[in-house]
Amino acid sequence: MRMCADQSVLLVIDIQERLLPAIHQGEEVVQHILWLAGVARRLGVPVLATEQYPQGLGASVPALRERLDARQFVSKEHFSALGEGHLLKAPGGDRHQWIVTGTETHVCVQQTVLDLLAAGRRVFVVDEGVGSRRERDKALALERMRQHGADIVSREMVAFEWLQRANTADFRQVLQEFIR
Repeated sequence: MRMCADQSVLLVIDIQERLLPAIHQGEEVVQHILWLAGVARRLGVPVLATEQYPQGLGASVPALRERLDARQFVSKEHFSALGEGHLLKAPGGDRHQWIVTGTETHVCVQQTVLDLLAAGRRVFVVDEGVGSRRERDKALALERMRQHGADIVSREMVAFEWLQRANTADFRQVLQEFIR
């Protein structure tokens, strides 16, 4: 199954100020997420972002907050973003394909992915768009999610599948702004 822009939602899990410094290559993970969020915005793909207990872990990093509207953020206390029951009701939450990024891969990302799969959604986890404090935890979580039916993909795989073809205005804009 290919990812389609008109069926997808991009989910950014817990890219928060106080958590990010502990994430292995955290700044790189954020840059990959921002890149993908930019492509999503260009192609009209909804973006949702969660914040895990923001009173304790702080808000999302400023670069993400600047790019998204307040209505795109969902606060949570459960590790799974589906725990509170609000995510699937948020704008874009009814879409069938979920492109998932965020932290930590082996905690909130993994639990959310497993719950999305159980809810009948098709899930694609962006390898360079997820992070954990320890590389081993990330690797184990990616393998577990794959075993349960999630596809592990790269950001460019997402972008090119969303685009579907060359020689369109969208392709030229994404190529110029994000690929080159």
